[in-house]
Amino acid sequence: MQFLQSFVYFPIRFLRINHNHYQNQTSIAKHLLYYDITCFRHMSQSTSIPKKQQRVRDHGYDNYMEVYKKIRKVLKFQDLILSQPNHTICMSRLDILARRFDFKQYEAGAFILKFPHVFEIYEHPVQRILYCRLTRKATLQIEQENQALQAQIPDATIRLRKLLMLSKTGRLRLEHIRIARLDFGLPEDFEFSVILKNPQFFRLFDAEETRSKYVEVVNRDPSLAVCAIGKLREKEYRERGIDAENIRFSFIVNFPPGFKIGKYYKIAVWKWQRLPYWSPYEDVSGHDLRSLEAQKRMEKRAIATIHELLSLTVEKKLTLERIAHFRLAMDMPKKLKEFLLQHQGIFYISTRGNHGKLHTVFLREAYQKGELIEPNELYLARRKLAELILLSPRKAAVDLDLFESGRDREDNGRREIGRDGVQNSHVGFMFEHKLGMDGGQEEDSSLETGTLGIDGEKEEDLGSETGGDSDFTGEESDLVETSDEDDVHC
Repeated sequence: MQFLQSFVYFPIRFLRINHNHYQNQTSIAKHLLYYDITCFRHMSQSTSIPKKQQRVRDHGYDNYMEVYKKIRKVLKFQDLILSQPNHTICMSRLDILARRFDFKQYEAGAFILKFPHVFEIYEHPVQRILYCRLTRKATLQIEQENQALQAQIPDATIRLRKLLMLSKTGRLRLEHIRIARLDFGLPEDFEFSVILKNPQFFRLFDAEETRSKYVEVVNRDPSLAVCAIGKLREKEYRERGIDAENIRFSFIVNFPPGFKIGKYYKIAVWKWQRLPYWSPYEDVSGHDLRSLEAQKRMEKRAIATIHELLSLTVEKKLTLERIAHFRLAMDMPKKLKEFLLQHQGIFYISTRGNHGKLHTVFLREAYQKGELIEPNELYLARRKLAELILLSPRKAAVDLDLFESGRDREDNGRREIGRDGVQNSHVGFMFEHKLGMDGGQEEDSSLETGTLGIDGEKEEDLGSETGGDSDFTGEESDLVETSDEDDVHC
């Protein structure tokens, strides 16, 4: 029995030993293969742009967004004040309404006091409570911006046509355009002043599936199907004489300071710059997009689409969330932030302005030292609001003191003119009476009376206007009231 048992268990033991030996051999082979692969990867790197890159900050754009954060809050308070009757609002009511802007109690008044060149707090002459209104400079800035907005409506019409032509179906949701209307320079009533007023260009209709309004371009104008980057390439070719083949599909690349560029990354960018792609205005529905080369061309086409979308804006910037509204209509990838971080030399994504919740995409080639290279009237009008916000509060106090002292000097000068006018009018009258009684020195007296007569007429007019010392005090109070009324209208 023992012999049989040993004979039966012998093959099982042999199989176990062979199995363990096979596992050890395969594990050693796997480790050797992994070592060879890792060594090969370290020795030769890829010459393609990496999919994930770390964002490098550019403090010039971040500082711009810090100012823009203040502008957004100031614009909210401006709209709130302008919506009130007489464009004035009580401070207690303003503090209550500011809760919708995430302001706590008494924070609205402290915020307004930081910008004395935009907001003015005064005491109501009858109710004796504090009111808030816009300053004269802020009112002039709003008027200038509205004039610039109305003057560039023809250009805004062209921008809207090109925006619709970027869509693969030629239509976009009206709500998405309404959200980004300020970025594209469209007026508040653009649905009537731009779309319905130009039926030869646009068509407004309700979709049956989504029950929302859509805007559709009537016909695609080939003359408008020219990208902004194409015009820049032509300009570079004509002015600098650069080889047309080298810049035929390339973009202007300007990396942020501190961006590390290695040898293999330079090769990858050089290859990507010469990769051909289809125009954003071109219909690609008839092309076979399943190959790897076609997918690379579509990715570069998406970069060109975002580049053209930013070029159509007034300030050459747009939030990432608003770009995502046009993602499906313009064949953009899903992960837009990671996609744009691959090309930090063309775009810059700033997270400043809303506690990191807002991502603003800038077109780097359009800016230089924090300003647009080719500014427009609407951009300059909006920039004046930023200048008013950045002015020091001390300068506002100095301007107010100078204004009040100048008004006091003007009032004192008018008092002196009124008194001198009354006295000089009596002297001239007495002098003429003496000349009439004496009757001598006709030639000299005629000259003197002539000059004094002219001065006397002027002084009598001034005396009649001022009405003497007793009447002037009443007019002075009227003058102060009219100046206060002017400040209210400002």
